[in-house]
Amino acid sequence: MTSRLHNLVIESVGTRIISGDLAAGDTMHSEHLETELQVSRSVAREAVRVLQSLGLVESVKRVGIRVLPETSWNVFDPSVIRWRLAAAGKGAQLRSLTELRSAVEPAAAELAARHAPSDLGAELMAVAAKMRSVGRAGDLQQFLDLDIHYHGLVLAASGNEMFARMQSMIAEVLRGRTDYGLMPERPHEEALQLHMDVADAISGGDPEAARTAMDKIMRRTMEEVGSVWADEPRIFTQLP
Repeated sequence: MTSRLHNLVIESVGTRIISGDLAAGDTMHSEHLETELQVSRSVAREAVRVLQSLGLVESVKRVGIRVLPETSWNVFDPSVIRWRLAAAGKGAQLRSLTELRSAVEPAAAELAARHAPSDLGAELMAVAAKMRSVGRAGDLQQFLDLDIHYHGLVLAASGNEMFARMQSMIAEVLRGRTDYGLMPERPHEEALQLHMDVADAISGGDPEAARTAMDKIMRRTMEEVGSVWADEPRIFTQLP
């Protein structure tokens, strides 16, 4: 029960901040959260600590809980990504994440072809084959689960722990594509084959082929969903 209420506060306040219902500079008080959401003081305070760790709020003595600007948000956190994908500006968020994937995943595939243990290569081949079967059958939910697992395996197989830690972030991107109707009823045959090509190149120890095939996957993704962000302005963040 405590865990559920804790998540309720985080989700409620987090989504309001990301959507703009609570603007930068707005202030709240823990007592108000306790009353509005019917939670204890300890639950409210712990939830606020989580929101602070995400860069969404700060506690200011004798002022309360102050909402921070977007430049302070931890944009790599899966919860922040999920909330942003559910907000009005989801196009810009999807663009940023897809461009990040396009930079990272081909490099991860190349490294995986150089360094992946044989068991990971074999698992990747099995998952790619299952994706093709499920994709052809039109089971998008099972395909999504396999797709998340597949891309997580590629990141892990790179042997780069920084890439591997991006798995949960990329999972939110893939879920967002499905949840917001940005996937075709059946994945295209070319996309299914490219996933097989990446797995085959990694399993066979061919770095150039692995990078090339993954780059084609990402370029295809950009083409398929690019219309979502066509009119979204780019975000230029000043360095501190």
